[in-house]
Amino acid sequence: MKIIYKDGTTGECPQEQELHVIRHTAAHILAQAVKNLYRNAHFAYGPATENGFYYDVDLGDVKLNDADLAKIEAEMNKIVKSNLPIKAFTLPRNEAIALMQERGEIYKVEHIGDLGEDEVISFYQQGDYIDMCVGPHLCYTKALKAFKLTQVSGAYWKNDRNNKMLTRINGTAFATKDELTAHMTALEEARKRDHNKLGRELEYFTTVDSIGQGLPILLPKGARVIQLLQRWVEDEEQKRGYLLTKTPLMAKRDLYRISGHWDHYLDGMFILGDPNDEEKECFALRPMTCPFQYQVYLNRMRSYRDLPMRLGETSTLFRNEDSGEMHGLIRVRQFTISEGHLVLRPDQLEEEFAGCLSLAKYMLETVGLAEDVSYRFSQWDPANTAKYEGTAEQWEEAQSLMEKILNKLEVPYSVGIDEAAFYGPKLDIQIKNVFGKEDTLITIQIDMLLAKKFGMEYVDADGQKKMPYIIHRTTLGCYERTLALLIEKYAGALPTWMAPTQVKILTVTEKGDEWAREVERELFSRGMRVELDLRNEKIGFKIRQAQQEKVPYMIVIGGQEAEDKMVAVRNRKEGDLGKMTLAELVDKLEEEIRTKAH
Repeated sequence: MKIIYKDGTTGECPQEQELHVIRHTAAHILAQAVKNLYRNAHFAYGPATENGFYYDVDLGDVKLNDADLAKIEAEMNKIVKSNLPIKAFTLPRNEAIALMQERGEIYKVEHIGDLGEDEVISFYQQGDYIDMCVGPHLCYTKALKAFKLTQVSGAYWKNDRNNKMLTRINGTAFATKDELTAHMTALEEARKRDHNKLGRELEYFTTVDSIGQGLPILLPKGARVIQLLQRWVEDEEQKRGYLLTKTPLMAKRDLYRISGHWDHYLDGMFILGDPNDEEKECFALRPMTCPFQYQVYLNRMRSYRDLPMRLGETSTLFRNEDSGEMHGLIRVRQFTISEGHLVLRPDQLEEEFAGCLSLAKYMLETVGLAEDVSYRFSQWDPANTAKYEGTAEQWEEAQSLMEKILNKLEVPYSVGIDEAAFYGPKLDIQIKNVFGKEDTLITIQIDMLLAKKFGMEYVDADGQKKMPYIIHRTTLGCYERTLALLIEKYAGALPTWMAPTQVKILTVTEKGDEWAREVERELFSRGMRVELDLRNEKIGFKIRQAQQEKVPYMIVIGGQEAEDKMVAVRNRKEGDLGKMTLAELVDKLEEEIRTKAH
């Protein structure tokens, strides 16, 4: 595959770069098509991505829909068939600005303004369309063989909510039509599993415009699953020596100033009051629990014998996420998290970090997500020190300690520069949703800075006061996000132990009602979540409905089952399991629930 570089030379494309080049070229052809159809369009960023490409466009008051996407795609096909040569050239910075000003590309002009004074800007041209870009690109538009526009969304210019909301046109492209077809088939399967669709259909959650974006309502099913996970996490943490805390949902700005969140995280917080008025009290909803939990430690002087102190809390948090980032339960503005902080002596760091990782892995294995995660060692960026607390020496020490621990534990991690918390490095356990978008599920962080800010000391064995280390960690992360990922993982058919309804009892006729109620009482007394369906409907209809609701077990009771004191058992995956006694059914269900099978 021939490609053209920004200096105008051509060559064979390295295999590992092929998709990137194809998709980058597709983004430019998309932009040209948009310009042909909407002459007043202004273009921002249009990169290739892991799964495709997009272009952020200012279309003024124009709102795109699916019909418009088809129209833009048709225009792209015209450009491809015309086989326009793609040319590259460079300009000095001042000439590049003049060119973009002449073409009315206000966002490109601003982008160039962010570059260095001596920067030489490269451009690619196809027909009358010119775009600034570092390339490389395909040599002709006809070389783009297979592409598809997929959706329209919104994005702030420079990802800053204070800037204008632009229209983001998303698409994907491949080397062949067969690869594109396979991808679109997988995408269709992903849409079927998308928790934002499936979770609403199965009545796990809903959203209401008058309440606000990123503020989901958990319906009884969703609330039950999250309650089950929370109780399980809290019980498991208690077994591992955690002390339960319950702290306020808000605090005065004074607390966040001590911790550093006021300086480093203010834009992500919901403020109650005027943050610039020093005469009046100003509060903020908490975006994290750490400065609150530290007050538990600070309640009295601590000895080295008190450490490690493991503090755990089911915390409701609030973060002012960009509206363009909202997605179902995965990214929200109010959420609940299995948050904890371990205060410890330096000599305890390795063992306690290993314990946090062991707990996280146990949780992931039990819910069935362990094989879906990856590990990222998130470090600071020495070139962006304003974002972080502490000195280079402190960061080097903290990161060296974490690197040593991760290597000893044989954690297969990648490195993420400029992904650390402002107070320390962290291990992020990453996971992708059905569409390939990656988010952090669980995090374990080493903090050597905040204890000093809060005056957290302990009296060591030598009688001297010393500063502890702190580990910030989550056990199962954000419960809303975890629920979303579980819905997608199991296509809504959650394992029996966490299913909101574990058993549905279906009667064939009224003759089975009394026995059905007795079965219900027995299962309910064993702590199982049971629903009784006595409706005067055909049994086939009742079974189909229970299947659609993803209920793990269906108990069918007719006149014969009632007479014999038996139950006919159906499993959503295995179908008809035959007749059992009630005792046999109870034993089967209790074993499956006890072992948390999935």
